[in-house]
Amino acid sequence: MASRIKTKRVKRSPSPKQALKPATRAAVDAVSIPTYIRAVEGDLDAAGRAYIRSKIGRRLGKFAASIERVSVRTEDLNGPRGGVDRLCRIKVTLKALPSVVFEARDAQLSAAVDGALAGVANTVRRAVQRRRVIPRKGRG
Repeated sequence: MASRIKTKRVKRSPSPKQALKPATRAAVDAVSIPTYIRAVEGDLDAAGRAYIRSKIGRRLGKFAASIERVSVRTEDLNGPRGGVDRLCRIKVTLKALPSVVFEARDAQLSAAVDGALAGVANTVRRAVQRRRVIPRKGRG
């Protein structure tokens, strides 16, 4: 009769549900993009400025190598009258390419900032992709 040899099973440690993510590129590149924010006094507090800087880092961080600086301007067009009067204009100065300007209007400042950031991110992406490579001499 054949004898069975019992082996002790080694219990493996459970695998983590999600692997640890390395530091995101946006967090690193947010510091490397010079950002200038100009707003009317009382329009943006420190938290609002930090919000805009973090959004710029997340949206434009992957293009940080091609960006010289970003300037953000906010305005209240109608003053105290109300209405769709919040304007956010974002200008991105690119290296070796023309500058990109995008503006958005909304009743809320945060919505205007988000709309302008979405538009400028698409425009910067297209401008960087459109960059032409100089043809090498002697081919042909």
